[in-house]
Amino acid sequence: MKSIIELEEIRKKTFERIGMRKNKTGTRVLVGMATCGIAAGARPVMDAFVKELKKRSISDATVAMMGCIGACRLEPIVEIIDPHGSRVTYVKMTPEKAARVVAEHIVNGRVCLDYTMGEAERAEKAEG
Repeated sequence: MKSIIELEEIRKKTFERIGMRKNKTGTRVLVGMATCGIAAGARPVMDAFVKELKKRSISDATVAMMGCIGACRLEPIVEIIDPHGSRVTYVKMTPEKAARVVAEHIVNGRVCLDYTMGEAERAEKAEG
């Protein structure tokens, strides 16, 4: 059995983590967590976004799950929606790429074009 102090600490950490997933008016980070996304490694990607946002004390961003968008070959997929509603879809994400997306896109407003769906599809056409 855990002590009251340990339970309170668990409760506090849980509420902090839930707070990253609540609807807010800032940037939204949607991670594809359907079966295909999870199998491709979406859970560590989602955890990396939460960790990186927390590390940078970014409190106006929401991290949430979304379903499959039908491009399973490009999983893990992440959509970033800015406060104005503009969307960027990133594909074949990794925890390392998530850290770069937070630093460049969310913090500095520069889209990481080399990780986008459009770039991945151009590369596939060039190979084929």
